[in-house]
Amino acid sequence: MRIELSVPTASDMKAIGGAVASILGPGDVVSLTGELGAGKTTFVQGAAAALGVTHLVVSPTFMLVREYHDGRIPVFHVDVYRLERFQDVLDLGFEELTDAEGVVFVEWGDAIEALLPHDHLRVELVSVASGEERRASIQGSGGSWMSRWGRLERALDSWRSKE
Repeated sequence: MRIELSVPTASDMKAIGGAVASILGPGDVVSLTGELGAGKTTFVQGAAAALGVTHLVVSPTFMLVREYHDGRIPVFHVDVYRLERFQDVLDLGFEELTDAEGVVFVEWGDAIEALLPHDHLRVELVSVASGEERRASIQGSGGSWMSRWGRLERALDSWRSKE
């Protein structure tokens, strides 16, 4: 299960995050990958807003975990870029976050793929040119995504790559 998207602007990245959030529920984990500046935090900003978060969502790079409890469900925004070992991630309480009744967004999630739950969504972002344009590849893993995949495809139809 994979969806390829064309993302012309940062506003589109936020909108895509919001569209994905419309399918998310408590216990979901979204892994975000891509080089620095690819739009991972921008995606989370759009998703968090769609989940009702009213606080400013910023990169958790130096905090490692930012929690937002003002939306309809809690949002946990994790950045594992600076962590060197799986144990560092576990020491953050990562397993507890994924067992919580919120949604977890993990920037640089590919670095901890083995720690992610079987059911998760992977969002890979790639810069296309020197401007804002990006490509996004969204892949679902696990049975819960099989049952929601059609809804996700419909929510993202406006950005589907025509290639």
